[in-house]
Amino acid sequence: MELLSIVLAAGKGTRMKSKLHKLLHPVCGKPMVGHVIDVLKGIDCKRIVTVIGHEGEAIRSYLGDEVEYVVQEKQLGTGHAVLQAKSLLENEEGVTLIINGDGPLITAESLTKLIEVHKDTNAAATILTAELDNPHGYGRIVRGDNQYVTRIVEQKDCSTEENEIKEINTGTYCVNNKKLFQALNQVTNHNAQEEYYLTDIIGILKQQNEKIEGYVLKDSNESFGINDRVQLAQAEKIMRDRILQQHMRNGVTVIDPVNTYVEAEVTIGMDTTLLPGARITANSHIGSSCIIGPNSEIQNTTVGDYVTIKQSVVVESSIESHTNIGPFAYLRPGSKIGEHVKIGDFVEIKNATIDHHSKISHLSYVGDAKVGKNVNIGCGVVTVNYDGYRKHITEIADEAFIGSNANLIAPIKIGRGSYVVAGSTLTEDVDEDSVAIARVKQTTKKGYANKLKNRIKNKTNN
Repeated sequence: MELLSIVLAAGKGTRMKSKLHKLLHPVCGKPMVGHVIDVLKGIDCKRIVTVIGHEGEAIRSYLGDEVEYVVQEKQLGTGHAVLQAKSLLENEEGVTLIINGDGPLITAESLTKLIEVHKDTNAAATILTAELDNPHGYGRIVRGDNQYVTRIVEQKDCSTEENEIKEINTGTYCVNNKKLFQALNQVTNHNAQEEYYLTDIIGILKQQNEKIEGYVLKDSNESFGINDRVQLAQAEKIMRDRILQQHMRNGVTVIDPVNTYVEAEVTIGMDTTLLPGARITANSHIGSSCIIGPNSEIQNTTVGDYVTIKQSVVVESSIESHTNIGPFAYLRPGSKIGEHVKIGDFVEIKNATIDHHSKISHLSYVGDAKVGKNVNIGCGVVTVNYDGYRKHITEIADEAFIGSNANLIAPIKIGRGSYVVAGSTLTEDVDEDSVAIARVKQTTKKGYANKLKNRIKNKTNN
């Protein structure tokens, strides 16, 4: 039996008060609808049909050809939204999973269990439910003596007895596909809102003596839907805790989970320690036995084993094993750092390759450069890469020594084993095994300091 799915993503999301489409707001680094789609792909849905409407092109731009699309031109209710998929799915054999795009906390395990219950009980429809201590505002699940679902009662229609029910409707359903569209054809908008409600199919199927089941989530947090910024922050915290717990179970030490931020799709090796203030964004991969933090940010970066990164920012770069970064270093996009390298305090690297065993210990800028093995770059060195129009390359060969406060005016090549004297400003290439010195001859005027100070003082007073 084929598994199909319909993702409801047509709502306006006005309560977010944002120019960005509600479903594109990120939760732990990934748009909330992306979490939902990835879960559906993870349970091998044959077809994923996404219902778009308001600003739907933004959804289409993000998801691309991963899914199929139908458009709900007017917001006429959830039943009307699902009905838009009729032309694509009505002739399919199988079961259809209907899910909201604003529920990023749902897991593949829970959806798989929902589908298993649906098939095992031979139900026409199975509702994903949750039990909440405070169910106010949610539709209640009413079960009969045989524990099958008899109906869904909305909050405003609850009797005193029904109001005490803790089991609620999450808005996710598993329905036999052909029965779904047959029931949708009978849904009317004879209600105060004049909308077509998806929940009405439960009553319609029940009238036809069909079996309606309900599967209760083990973790009610998975039912969490996002409608405003407060709920967005709550979902972020729940997912962040879930991510950190998974890493800790896999052998990562997290000293202070409350102040550690790891986004989705980050991998971290065993025996790595995350110190307070560490922030690792999506698509980053950290090796084993590393120390990250305190207060370090790593974005879209690959880090090898036995790497230490302290109080630094690393963006779209790669760092090989046994290397130390920081404190207070900044690795900008395109930085490729080799093994046993030291990038020290207040060093900035941009679009540069630093090969094995080289050192840039402090207060230097290396941009658009190729630095070889066993190179020492002293304090205050600058690769002067930009002429106001174009960026130029600096090449420093193996074993070279660049003295403090040297300026290397690119394009320039420093040969293997060469020595650049401190304070030099170089504009020409340096051959292999050479010493380069380029600084103005020093002039010292003895006893002249007081005369100079008085001259400056008199000018100031006048």
